[in-house]
Amino acid sequence: MMPPEDKLTVVERRAQDHEDKQEFDACIQDLVRCVALTKLVFGASHLKLAQAHIRLAKAYLKFKGCGLQAQEHATLARELLPSCSSSSTEKLEALLTIHLTHGEASLMAANGEEAESSFLESERLVEELHQHGDISQEDKIKTIQEVSSGLYRVYKTQNRPDKALGQCEKSLRLLRDCGQPESVISVYRDMAAVEQDRGRSDRAVEHLSKAHAIAMSQCPEELVGAEVSHSMALILSSDPGHNDSAGQHFERSLSIYKTSAGPQDAAFLAVQDDFCRFLLVSGQEEKCLDIQRSSLATKKSTFGDVSVEVADTLELIGSLEMAQGCLRQAHRTMTKCLQIQRLLFGPQHRRSKATEKAVEMLARAPEVAQTQWSRSGDKTKLFSTTAPSRNEESSISD
Repeated sequence: MMPPEDKLTVVERRAQDHEDKQEFDACIQDLVRCVALTKLVFGASHLKLAQAHIRLAKAYLKFKGCGLQAQEHATLARELLPSCSSSSTEKLEALLTIHLTHGEASLMAANGEEAESSFLESERLVEELHQHGDISQEDKIKTIQEVSSGLYRVYKTQNRPDKALGQCEKSLRLLRDCGQPESVISVYRDMAAVEQDRGRSDRAVEHLSKAHAIAMSQCPEELVGAEVSHSMALILSSDPGHNDSAGQHFERSLSIYKTSAGPQDAAFLAVQDDFCRFLLVSGQEEKCLDIQRSSLATKKSTFGDVSVEVADTLELIGSLEMAQGCLRQAHRTMTKCLQIQRLLFGPQHRRSKATEKAVEMLARAPEVAQTQWSRSGDKTKLFSTTAPSRNEESSISD
């Protein structure tokens, strides 16, 4: 029998090992055990129990996206703090983490007011801890940056663009001379998103141009450069006058993704699909069709034969084949699409019904109907003849 305090140490280490290996379900199971063991070892009024609940809340949020469970354990931790016999600094640090976690969980639950309140309280606690010398300037900047990011998302969701941009500008001031180009790029992309939502494409391009300049000068071959080029391409593609620049940014983004992540990467395939939509709008249907056909095998490997991505690709290919007048090929493609959609969504789903109508329409085309009649006739002829000999049976099976 292992004493509970020793068992707690073992389970804590095991939880960390699971986290390092990205075994998140096993990690959370062990963190649940840690809560029970911590209560057994230290009692129901100890700071360590509150900290165990906080760690579990953060794991639910970060690893599983379970906002309700995260809120539940963050609330339990907060309720424990008043009865904990520990220093005020330790309580404030725990309370700071609780409010940050609660803010993220509330944002995930689409509760903007509660999220805003939690993030603003986090900001106040950081300032208080820093004034008393309990956290370093570096930790203060890091935490305020986290708070600003949370408030930006709150205000963007609430359609308060000026407030959202204000948080971005605050983040840029904090990041000045910090040597974190990827964080600065992320802020400029956030600013571009706000301006794009307001219909100010010129301002969005201005922010993305700054992000692009930083990416090309400081991290040209990293994925952040691909992300910025992708964002720039999407905004530029909304204006036909910028088609050449949009195409160049799409190509640059795809090139970096292909080199850094590989052509089977989900992000590469998503950008490739956006590029194909751009090609369609700009009248390059043949190039779009070639790319979609060549991507089909990769998408099956990456997402599975029965997946939304494969169904969407088949649907687009079939539509383009119809537009080109290749009705027999379109019928085959759309039939495959329909089979997958029925498995994914069910036969009564609007997408399945729409594809079914397309298949039925194609089946009435003379060249498709004739092909189906010929196949049906061959089968009838086969089964209406006398029973085949063993050699003939072998020939048919071959």
